[in-house]
Amino acid sequence: MNQIDLSNRNAIITGGARGIGYAIAERYLKSGAQVMLWDIDTEALSKAQSQLASLGPVRTCAVNLTQESSIKEALELTLAQLGSVDIFVNNAGIAGPNKKVWEYPVADFQQVIDLNLIGVFMCCRAIVPHMMSQSYGRIVNIASVAGKEGNPNASAYSASKAGVIALTKSLGKELAQNNIMVNAITPAAAETDIFKQLTPEFIGYMKSKIPMNRFVLVDEIAAMAAWLASEDCSFSTGAVFDITGGRSTY
Repeated sequence: MNQIDLSNRNAIITGGARGIGYAIAERYLKSGAQVMLWDIDTEALSKAQSQLASLGPVRTCAVNLTQESSIKEALELTLAQLGSVDIFVNNAGIAGPNKKVWEYPVADFQQVIDLNLIGVFMCCRAIVPHMMSQSYGRIVNIASVAGKEGNPNASAYSASKAGVIALTKSLGKELAQNNIMVNAITPAAAETDIFKQLTPEFIGYMKSKIPMNRFVLVDEIAAMAAWLASEDCSFSTGAVFDITGGRSTY
C-alpha cells in the first residue's frame, strides 16, 4: 500500500459502518487521520468501531441523512469531539428497486433521491461554512458510473448519482479559491451489501459492462479517496475520477 499522509486530519465518512465507507475509514486511519463514522445503523456502527479501533482514533455517530436537523446535531457532536473537520466523504446511499421508469414506485424513487442526492447536498451545506472558516477542506463525493451512463432498470439511482456529479462540479467551482477541493469518484459496481438490493440479472448486467471482467474492490476505491482527501490533491476540484475497470473512459 502506498502511503498517503493524512496525519493530524479529521474526517467524517457517511455510511461508514460497512462496504465502501468502511474501507475508506480503514485507509484513512492507516494514513494517520482521526475518523468519525456517520451511519443510521447503530449496531453496524458499534461493530465497525470495534474492528477499526486498533488502527487509530475512530468515533461514531448515528445520523439520519435525510433529516437536516439530524445532520446539524451530528456535526455539532463531531466538532465537539474532534475540534475540526478537514475531510468529508459523502458515501451513504441506497440502490432502490430494479424496475422500468414507467413501473417505478414514486415513493421508492423519492427515497433514493432523498438519501443519495438531497442528503449529499445537506451535508455539503452543513460542512462548507466550517471548512471556509479554517480555509481548508477536502470533500469527496462517492457517485457512480451509473450517473455518467445511466443504467437501465435503475433510473432513480442513476439520476441521483448524476445529480451528485453535477453538484460536485458546481460546489467545486464555488469553493475554488477557498483551498477546499470538492471531487467525485464514479466507481463501477463493488460487491457490498448494496448487492442485496439488486436482482441477479442486474448484477450480471453490471459485470458484463466492465472490460476487466470483475467488480471494483472497495480497497481500490479507498485508495483513490485517500489521495483526494490529502494535501497532494491541491489543483483538482469539481472533477470526476473514474474507477470502472475500463467501462467509462471520460
